[in-house]
Amino acid sequence: MMKNKIFKSLTISFSVSLLLAGCVSDDDLVQANPNFETSVSFWKTDQDAVNGINAVYSSLLTDGTYMRSTPLLLDIKGDDSRSNSPWDAMYNVGRFNSSPSNAAIYGWAFETYYQGINRANQVLENVPNIAMTDSELKTRVLGQAYFMRGLYFFHAVNLFKNVPLPLKVELYSPQKTQEEGWAQVISDLKTAVDMLPVSYANLSGIDKDQVGRATKGAALGYLGKAYLFTKDFTNAKITFKKLIDLGVYSLMPNYADNFTTEYENNAESIFEVQFDREVGGVELGWGGAPLSTWGKTSARAITYAPRGFGWTDVQPTWTLFDEYHQEMTVNSTVDPRLNATMFYNTPGMTLYGQDFATYYASNPGNLNDIYCAKYENSKTMPNEFDWRSGINERLMRYSDVLLMYAECLNETGDTQGAYQYIQMVRDRVGLPNLSTSKPGLSQVGMRDQIAHERFLEFPLEGHRFDDIRRWGWLQDPAKLAWLKTRDAEFNTYTNGREFFPIPQLEMDNNPGTVQNEGY
Repeated sequence: MMKNKIFKSLTISFSVSLLLAGCVSDDDLVQANPNFETSVSFWKTDQDAVNGINAVYSSLLTDGTYMRSTPLLLDIKGDDSRSNSPWDAMYNVGRFNSSPSNAAIYGWAFETYYQGINRANQVLENVPNIAMTDSELKTRVLGQAYFMRGLYFFHAVNLFKNVPLPLKVELYSPQKTQEEGWAQVISDLKTAVDMLPVSYANLSGIDKDQVGRATKGAALGYLGKAYLFTKDFTNAKITFKKLIDLGVYSLMPNYADNFTTEYENNAESIFEVQFDREVGGVELGWGGAPLSTWGKTSARAITYAPRGFGWTDVQPTWTLFDEYHQEMTVNSTVDPRLNATMFYNTPGMTLYGQDFATYYASNPGNLNDIYCAKYENSKTMPNEFDWRSGINERLMRYSDVLLMYAECLNETGDTQGAYQYIQMVRDRVGLPNLSTSKPGLSQVGMRDQIAHERFLEFPLEGHRFDDIRRWGWLQDPAKLAWLKTRDAEFNTYTNGREFFPIPQLEMDNNPGTVQNEGY
């Protein structure tokens, strides 16, 4: 597959790559190994520049990010998911009870975001000094570095609130405010927008036709999202409209095709993390210095898999199941997103080649439970126990852009205009015309409708809790009480716990760091 060309080089080692948490550079920890490249002998050619940016992408593939930890951190706190994992670090995420003394999962994520930031900073410091034969390639490499640094900062600010913002390779970088963090995210992404191509097709450089790289659309999408998360609805609206007007994205006809290997990097994908069972070795990328034996695979599938086919650490909520039944399609059938999202006991339901009712017949608890179907290899593998899923993680889809744009229209006074973009998402799954079934919604009514639409379109995709937090529901007593009726895990929420604690290692190693409120 074409995506393999991008990621075969991701295990390259830099002597200055960040391998530990915070802002400690590798130079401070180890002596140069003459058998490996150093920052002096590297950074000479066009290929060095491409290998350098590839290493920035590689930080998306390890356990702290999208191999496993980041989806867990984004998903489990929402009312679309629940966890009864026997692992306390995972179980406690959804119960807002992560411990500063046990940084498993969230600490790995923090560490890996800063590994990626450090690698992006190396590219931004060194590539401008390379006498590259292809000046347009240099611009694209630097644009990707700004995008990737902005993406890692986005994750860090979004999950940890007040974080360091290192803009160069350095030993220490002081903790900054959340407002400063979002400003840096926006700055990086604005720079990336101006430097990145709409597509890598038909380019003349060594990155020609390589899918999976950051594009202008991806930078616009995350820039708009950063504006939205900071309630700058006017700039968010302008930015999302620019993305829409690129004219290169569209919704896939079949919703379920967004979560399989067969239709990766499709017309709906704005940006996705590239996994592949056929690239690299078979070992898992748990973290630290990359090895050639590492695979480019995800452990998400085994973590979320149905009982008997994986660990079942994450499951959908019954609230989500019930909400899919609130509105029938124009053909009087259940919303097709239900079956794409979860396995449950209904005639004809199969999983991993097994009839659901038959497989779970001997255990009523399992038979009457519900399980995750998104991002599972149910149609191609007998189970998930080899830990090696090759399904790409779609970080942003065009349907997300359409619904975020509709939200911006509503928040800037054009509630009627929002209907059109919401309906594009509803039409894909055969739901009735919203302007007919719910005409003339007020701005407040449209907010609730958009929340409902997003709940059903993006469950188990890392968006729901972000929405709950940015909409201020946790600070609204009525909304919080409502969330508690939908997901009992909200009963243990306390103020400040919408963010994760700053890992203790960062507190110890970065002088002046202050712990987040509530911990």
